[in-house]
Amino acid sequence: MKDTLIPGIRYEHKYLLPPNRTVPALYPESPEFMAMPEVFATGYMVGFLEWACIMCIKPHLDWPAEQSLGTHINVSHEAATPPGLTVTASVELIAVEGRKLSFSVSAHDGVDLIAQGTHERFVIDKARFDNKISKKQITQIN
Repeated sequence: MKDTLIPGIRYEHKYLLPPNRTVPALYPESPEFMAMPEVFATGYMVGFLEWACIMCIKPHLDWPAEQSLGTHINVSHEAATPPGLTVTASVELIAVEGRKLSFSVSAHDGVDLIAQGTHERFVIDKARFDNKISKKQITQIN
């Protein structure tokens, strides 16, 4: 982590919502999901907020050797967003405790505030993490 990784860093990320990020697209093998309205799926929205946080801190990490993984998310999903609207995530790094990073997050679709809350990420050494996961996979196979 670089010395520049400090609270107060902000980032805004825009995304034109495509049809394949709606509720039916989340689990197309599920008839229940396929019957749901074609609006931004909460699962994809969470991923979008994570993406914004990654982009926020990427210049402050030794990327790609250092990366971050989400460890906690606490967000509301307050309004439905149909495909074709541009969603904007606004994130701010609010705390750095060792390798634990805390963010304030929100998203707007140009009409409504659609999400707000907090998100935590943990900075990892990518090679070390991959090695640990490989060992876990080998253990599962045996």
